[in-house]
Amino acid sequence: MSNEPGSVPGRRYTVWVVGLLVYALAVFHRSSLAVAGLAATDRFDISASQLASFTVLQLLVYASMQIPVGLMVDRFGSRTVLTAAVTVVSTGQAAFAFADSYALALGARVLVGAGDAMTFICVLRLVTSWFPRRQVPLVSQLTGNLGQLGALAAAAPMTWALGHLGWTRAYLGGALVGLVALVLLRVLLHDTPTQAHLRGVPMTARALAASLAASWAQPGTRLGLWVHFSTPFSTTLMGLLWGFPFLVTAEHVSAGTASALLSLLVATSVGYGPLLGWLVGRHPWHRSTTALVIVGALATVWALVLLWPGDAPLLLLVLLIVVVGAGGPGSMIGFDVARTSNPDHRTASASGIINVGGFTSGLLAVLAVGAVLDALTPGAQDYTPEAFRWAMATQYVLWTLGVVQVLRYRRRIRSLTTREQVAGGSSMVDLTPDAR
Repeated sequence: MSNEPGSVPGRRYTVWVVGLLVYALAVFHRSSLAVAGLAATDRFDISASQLASFTVLQLLVYASMQIPVGLMVDRFGSRTVLTAAVTVVSTGQAAFAFADSYALALGARVLVGAGDAMTFICVLRLVTSWFPRRQVPLVSQLTGNLGQLGALAAAAPMTWALGHLGWTRAYLGGALVGLVALVLLRVLLHDTPTQAHLRGVPMTARALAASLAASWAQPGTRLGLWVHFSTPFSTTLMGLLWGFPFLVTAEHVSAGTASALLSLLVATSVGYGPLLGWLVGRHPWHRSTTALVIVGALATVWALVLLWPGDAPLLLLVLLIVVVGAGGPGSMIGFDVARTSNPDHRTASASGIINVGGFTSGLLAVLAVGAVLDALTPGAQDYTPEAFRWAMATQYVLWTLGVVQVLRYRRRIRSLTTREQVAGGSSMVDLTPDAR
């Protein structure tokens, strides 16, 4: 497989756009419940904590599937796994459309989470297979950020559909879009410029375990994991569950202002993608440093907001949102570290390991905020601003852990690189750019 497929520039963008559309569709399905909370509460007769369990369950399914999906992509190729992904996520959304009980709805969201979990690693593998190495960081960033436009597509259209078409037809309509994506995928998307289906060597369970262990043994993979752990959870925390109540309850902004700020969060995240992709491509020696700068900016602006006496001014909240928007794109740096630290046939499995990091930290952050809020306001329906500030401060525990580990594995890579240079060897796969 060539990493410089320069003879087919038009075709590579067609393949990428189709893969990007499939990923955006998965994000759409992942986010489609965000505007249907009240409707879901009425339809399934559930409490607020049961409603939140849909989000937690999807994160758990997504995180737990990343390593198996990475191994599947290395073995069967992106085209095959993406076909399964579209089928599973569409089936889950259709089941959610007809679900009339909490248990059935949970089962349907498991399918949605499973299908969603299969998409991103596949598209990253396509980018690596079709684009020249110098373009991979930028295109990977664009993939991660443009795919999030699916979340915006889930907002207004799903609100309209739920109001005018009802629950079943709204969710079933979203599921049927998968048929269109499936046709485009099968007709236009190939695994490489020369092969429609790229198949890895069949492996026994022992060989699969050995391949996974080899990916894990690379310090660059572990560095990428901790970069991905440290950077995105604040974005997840704000955009997925707690941002709106924090802004309204703790900072006393109006519902309209809170919604506008969260829309700004999505927009700024998309805007950071090309900038960070260009920066990483031009300065690969400083990838982990770039991630640490992002974490430092996040910790600083959150400290300003949480320590501000009384309500933070709107300008400071805008600054918070703009800085938090960098977290998601910053996590993509971890995938680039993995790409240059592993051979091509292990890229997807290494990406699967790394993708666990951000979703694990996001899950921990969401749960920690909820636990602190419940502990400080037991039995209360309305959380106090003080409780919210202590709850949001739990992010510093995760940042501390992540930064310590990033520095640890960066030093390990630096040490290994120095020994390789002294020995005159070059067996390590482009690890030196990660040492700073």
